[in-house]
Amino acid sequence: MPEPDQRLFFLLQRAAHQLRTATDRRLLATAGITTAQLGALFAIRDEPGITQQALARALGLRESAVTGLVGRLTAADLVARRAHPRQHRAVVLELTGDGAAALDAAQPEVDRFNAEARALLGEDGFTRTAAAMRALASWESPRPADPPLS
Repeated sequence: MPEPDQRLFFLLQRAAHQLRTATDRRLLATAGITTAQLGALFAIRDEPGITQQALARALGLRESAVTGLVGRLTAADLVARRAHPRQHRAVVLELTGDGAAALDAAQPEVDRFNAEARALLGEDGFTRTAAAMRALASWESPRPADPPLS
């Protein structure tokens, strides 16, 4: 019997792609948003008045990617941009009524996903996987040593 595949990075990439693709379909059908948009909406809801820079950090994305994401969310009237009260070049982000409604519509899919993952992994496996994903999400790989100067 062959050894199970132990290429963790490859397995994580495949799992992420599979989960994102399936969940995007379900979220688009029920709430009209993608998983990326869901994450941003949750972050904005959880920290009203968050800046785009702070949103980028919260999502682990580059600011340029968040600029596009926020542009799509504002065009869909899910998020509103407001002038930052103290930083003249910054804006703060807030959910609109439509953004809150999208989160409400998405919540049953989030709950269903978690229930399906618990059924697949078992309660202990679900808890351990969630802890492992949090650890991996904040892990920074050591940088290779700089080559010696000649």
